[in-house]
Amino acid sequence: YAPWCPACQQIELTWESFAKESEHLDITVGKVDVSQEPGLSGRFFVTTLPTIYHAKDGVFRRYRGSRTLEDLQGYVLERKWEAVEPVAGWKSPSSIIMHGMAGLFHLSGWIRQIHSYLTGTLGLHVWLSYAVFVLTTLLIGLTLGL
Repeated sequence: YAPWCPACQQIELTWESFAKESEHLDITVGKVDVSQEPGLSGRFFVTTLPTIYHAKDGVFRRYRGSRTLEDLQGYVLERKWEAVEPVAGWKSPSSIIMHGMAGLFHLSGWIRQIHSYLTGTLGLHVWLSYAVFVLTTLLIGLTLGL
């Protein structure tokens, strides 16, 4: 979820009610702010918000059903998740490819922080910040090429 997302705000009360019932369902319910955890966003390949996953014994399934409390509870109680095909092995959050994707999301956040530091704290012009990144990219490429 993301705090600025209208669809996430719409499901928030239902999700909190579902979380309160989680002990009776013998499950753990959580939520992750993708704006604060970009690595998880990359690892789970989140392309729409909110995105709901069911995980059991290291097998991940994306929930695409109705977002009512009754349907969420029924998905667990009636074991409807068993009829849902698991996330493909290469797209599984535990796969090496998704670890790499998480790394790319972390790198993009790091680059954004450096850009903010250069433009905000040091007061460099935006284009000068871009020039620093271009030169850094060229130097890294040349170094790796050697």
